[in-house]
Amino acid sequence: MSASSGRRRRLFALVRKESFQAIRDPSSILIAFVLPLILLFLFGYGVSLDTTRTRIGLVTEELTPLTQDLSASFQASRYFDVAMGRDRRLFEEDLVLGKVRGIVVIPADFTTRYTAANRPAIQVIVDGSDPNTANFVQNYAQGAVANWEEQRQADVASRSPAIAVEQRFWFNPELTSRNFLVPGSIAIVMTLVGTLLTSLVVAREWERGTMEAMMATPVTAVELLTGKILPYFLLGLTSMTLCVLLAVFLFGVPFRGSVAALYALSAAFLIPALGQGLLISTATKNQFLASQLALISAFLPAFLLSGFLFEINSMPRIIQWITFIVPARYLIPSLQTVFLAGDIWPMFAKAIAVMLAIGAVMFVLAARSTRKRIG
Repeated sequence: MSASSGRRRRLFALVRKESFQAIRDPSSILIAFVLPLILLFLFGYGVSLDTTRTRIGLVTEELTPLTQDLSASFQASRYFDVAMGRDRRLFEEDLVLGKVRGIVVIPADFTTRYTAANRPAIQVIVDGSDPNTANFVQNYAQGAVANWEEQRQADVASRSPAIAVEQRFWFNPELTSRNFLVPGSIAIVMTLVGTLLTSLVVAREWERGTMEAMMATPVTAVELLTGKILPYFLLGLTSMTLCVLLAVFLFGVPFRGSVAALYALSAAFLIPALGQGLLISTATKNQFLASQLALISAFLPAFLLSGFLFEINSMPRIIQWITFIVPARYLIPSLQTVFLAGDIWPMFAKAIAVMLAIGAVMFVLAARSTRKRIG
């Protein structure tokens, strides 16, 4: 028997053994299929960045046709759920308790000042403990007033605006955050499947002593690692496929790219994810410690430092440098592009190259850690 034939037979035997072990292990099925479904449903239905129908208190200190018209403009806005009142003190306690997110006050002298062209002021009181919602209320209150004034001046040619702004939203015209979050959540799911599952499975073999038994065979470290990752590589792609089908057919996320780009990006991402799992398992040789380290070193960086929820450019400079070694940083924008914009291969090629480079480093370190030792 030739050496190459022997290597192929050993590799096939390792892959077959690992595949059967993954199928028989309930925890593998749980992590690969049940956990991704739970996370996808949470991100698809439970997490939203769409700040719509924010409840505010609208105070009109005087009732005139002008103030009633302006109040109707706020009530007609799709961004506000308006509670009416005549005194701001009615809403002060609600603002403190979070029952309303802002108070808009139309003062008693609004009509007089507006008629005299004396630039009447409208007061917007917001809770600054939540800066994002506070900015939202402030900006959309200004927008509601601007729309109201534009409608009033539409028939007055001398006061009509000289420039008309026409907005166009590319790729996500509905401005639905779900179309942005669900593709990114697929990368989070793949991080868990690749890193957490691999680290647990290999660490379990170290605990049971079967890894040492395998190291006493003619199997090389490369063959051992390859036999370990191939079944979980296919399991990760299967889990990704399930998530994509749910994203498109259940959540209605558009898919404008190609299947080839999707699988090329996913396969490239699984290399560093699986390599990191192997490295963690060989370093810890303990399932509990491996799971904790996988969550801290893989899941949290993918969630916090990839641009999934927080803009990388707004982070401190040193944190921005750290994000360059987080593989999810390259997968998440690529997946969002595949879903919402289509194939942009120059962008994909760069992301794939970086992810493969990070994966190569992980596998070299894992191979050195699992190098066969005799005696």
